[in-house]
Amino acid sequence: MTDSFISRKDRIISSAIEIISDSGLSALTTRNLAQKENMSEALLYKYFGGIDEVLVEVVDYYSNFDEQIRHTIKGKSGSNIQKIYDYFETYATYYDNYYAISTLMLQYEELLHNIDTRDKITWCITQRLSFLENLFRQAIESKEIKDILTPEELANNTTGITMAHILGRRITYHKKTFKQEFMDNLDKWFKLLKYEE
Repeated sequence: MTDSFISRKDRIISSAIEIISDSGLSALTTRNLAQKENMSEALLYKYFGGIDEVLVEVVDYYSNFDEQIRHTIKGKSGSNIQKIYDYFETYATYYDNYYAISTLMLQYEELLHNIDTRDKITWCITQRLSFLENLFRQAIESKEIKDILTPEELANNTTGITMAHILGRRITYHKKTFKQEFMDNLDKWFKLLKYEE
């Protein structure tokens, strides 16, 4: 009984992410979610107390994944630049394999205005930026890259590049995978920052 309860909750969260991806955050209602899950709204309330509770679980799911990536990258050996590449490559692979989840980055502003998700999404954003800033700071200090931009600017720029690529894929068709396009762009960007060999 417990296993089926957990797996059904996971499916509901997955469906919620798909609704947000397909139609935006405002389309995430108990009616739409119940319909997508082929269940009654009353049954949906057996698993969640309401749509805000579902949304909190969605943000938790995303935040936990984010934290796992940081933990993995922290444990790796190698240069700071390689760790930054590995960090973004992990995201790019994940977004290629789970396209719908990438939309959460485009929903940050709205999630910050929701009282139930504000603290969680703030934590997720600040942890991500802090982690990247630290890697960029170490890369500058170890002379892996030039200090023409501050670590904060570098973290914001790479996050902006990520969001631009996610948005671009929602607007037009692309022949290359997200990972191919994004990592190619990132590689060109880093070539401008690296010291000439």
